[in-house]
Amino acid sequence: MKKNTKTLFVLVFLLIIALMSACSSASESSSGSAGQENGDDKLTIGLTVGTMANPFFVAMGKGAEEAGKDLGAEVLVESAEYDLAKQTSQIENFITKKVDVILLNAVDSKGIAAAVQQAKDAGIPVIAVDTNAEGGVDATVTSDNYQAGQLAGEYVVEQLNGKGNIVMIDGPPVSAVTDRIQGFEDVIKQSGIKVVAKQNGEGNREKALSVMESILQANPSGSIDAVFAINDPEAIGVEIAQEQAGRKDEFFIVGVDGAPEVTEAMKKEGSSIMATSAQSPSEMVKKAVEIGMKVKNGEKVDEMIKVPVELVTQETLDSYKGW
Repeated sequence: MKKNTKTLFVLVFLLIIALMSACSSASESSSGSAGQENGDDKLTIGLTVGTMANPFFVAMGKGAEEAGKDLGAEVLVESAEYDLAKQTSQIENFITKKVDVILLNAVDSKGIAAAVQQAKDAGIPVIAVDTNAEGGVDATVTSDNYQAGQLAGEYVVEQLNGKGNIVMIDGPPVSAVTDRIQGFEDVIKQSGIKVVAKQNGEGNREKALSVMESILQANPSGSIDAVFAINDPEAIGVEIAQEQAGRKDEFFIVGVDGAPEVTEAMKKEGSSIMATSAQSPSEMVKKAVEIGMKVKNGEKVDEMIKVPVELVTQETLDSYKGW
């Protein structure tokens, strides 16, 4: 009897151990499944831009993070430094991380096509922002860059009464830039205005300063009446070159962006930067996130969404809301 009791006790003990182990495993399995489910539900958005050295793209990054916060999504922001190879690598990393949506500010509209196609092959929606891109993007959300050039051109023509000599500071080979140039040129070609120089400022202050220095050396005092720069960092670089050359009162400058940096410069007494075609980078990228989520959910979207711009002059600065 004692032997049977002892055996029964051992069996009950082993049964209790087995039950406890099973419960523990079930709990761990449940916990693991829940964690995996939460991980799967966590949205991730990847954004790659030309360069975070430009306040425009900084504002774009902040807009993406705000939109991501509203969605409960993680936002990965990368700066390509206007390097096609670097941006291609960033998109490949987004693909490896299996992001849900890629927002692309292409540094080279044509050159980035292969990377876009890779993302599409991986089933990831790609939304071009600020400038279009080849390779099969699902949609492009951009400022009306042609309008930005038009407004700048109309302002220059008006200020010069339809005649004079101007300089154009071009930028990277992307649609946003070419559209601005096209809009500007379409306006001035109907006037008596002559372009005496057109060079690439690469979209940044330092290069524009260097380029403008060379242009000023090649064009004597009194031979330039205005400068059109494709963005505000270039416009500021041009003004610095103008100051350093002692030609401050010779010509005025018009840019594009409406950046805080340029509006502050325009407020200073004696500033040569007279106007800028203002964009809204934060709202633009928020719209891109919205479009990207629609594509991810299988909804149809327009291929091109253009956000209007406004011309801000020294006279209208007080009413400009800014970024």
